[in-house]
This record gives sequence, C-alpha cells and structure tokens, in this order.
Amino acid sequence: MTILTKALLITLVTLFSVSTIQAQKIFSVDYSSQADIKVYVVKYESQCDLKVYKVDYESQASSDGNWFFVNYSSQADKKIYFVDYESQADLKVYFVKYSSQAGWKNSSKKHLLY
Repeated sequence: MTILTKALLITLVTLFSVSTIQAQKIFSVDYSSQADIKVYVVKYESQCDLKVYKVDYESQASSDGNWFFVNYSSQADKKIYFVDYESQADLKVYFVKYSSQAGWKNSSKKHLLY
C-alpha cells in the first residue's frame, strides 16, 4: 500500500467511526411528517429490531443502541416519531435496563440509523 492509500483508508475509517457514534443522538418529534424514522416500542424483547438503552450523557452514545435524547432537533442525527401501532413503524425497539444489553437483533434495519 502506498502512503496515500493508507492515509485515505485511515481517514475513511475515522469518518465512519465518528458518524456511527453520532448517529445515536435522537430527537423525538411531535408529528410523523417531521420524522426520519417511525418507531414502535414493543412489549417484549423478542419482538424488537433494536434493543435500546437511554444514556444520560452524549459521550455515552454509541452505534449499538445506546441512545442520547437531545433537547433540540438541530442537535439530532436522527429525528424519530413514536407511533401507536406496530404496522406504522419503520423500526421496532425495546428499552433495556442496562447499557450492555443494547444492540441490534435485526441487522437489516441498521441502515435506518446511519
């Protein structure tokens, strides 16, 4: 590999890493038309696409379902709307009690948050 190729590879990996971490800053909107993703909260873990843990600090957010809810839509990487019915949802989530439990159960839906 040339030095230029290595530098390009390092730059791409760094940009990808930063964007995946930031993709977990979430803002909950009031209307479905404002949302990037429509989310339904399921009752049982076995029904979800993503197990989510709500973190207290932005620095704790990660690409594996640790969501940080921001106060303003301009701070968010993704705006979500919580729907009333499963059939309306793009993504089904289950909120877990511990950060270590968070993660994808249906990896085909990952593109929704990136």
